[in-house]
Amino acid sequence: MGWKAAEKFIRHWKVLRGDTVMIISGKDKGESGTIKRVILSQNRVIVEGKNLAGKKKHIKGGEGHEGGIFTVEAPIHASNVQVIDTVTGTHCKVGTRYLEDGTKVRVSRGIRASGSIIPRPEILKIRTTPRPMLLVPRILQWT
Repeated sequence: MGWKAAEKFIRHWKVLRGDTVMIISGKDKGESGTIKRVILSQNRVIVEGKNLAGKKKHIKGGEGHEGGIFTVEAPIHASNVQVIDTVTGTHCKVGTRYLEDGTKVRVSRGIRASGSIIPRPEILKIRTTPRPMLLVPRILQWT
């Protein structure tokens, strides 16, 4: 499988990294897992421990690790996964709503949904890469 860019990008993502989702189509239909990575350029997500049979990776052995052929999670299109409602435990669509104090929250919607608030994953608060720091102030750069 080569890299292929999406023809039309998803503007407003309903699923986020760290969400518990259910796969609604494909060979892993009905299984649930956590989103490990979101690939914006391909409109795809990687679900932890799912879609394993599609991709194998050959890793050369080295100091401190063993080599071999390993199965790796292949990306799934974002339209093939849905967020699991925390109250009912079933998959549902996601919408947004504003509370009385003005904060924007995600809510479950659809036939099987309870209309409850779906919290943002805690993993999003942790930055994977540190913000770049400039050692020289911007004013001194131009002088």
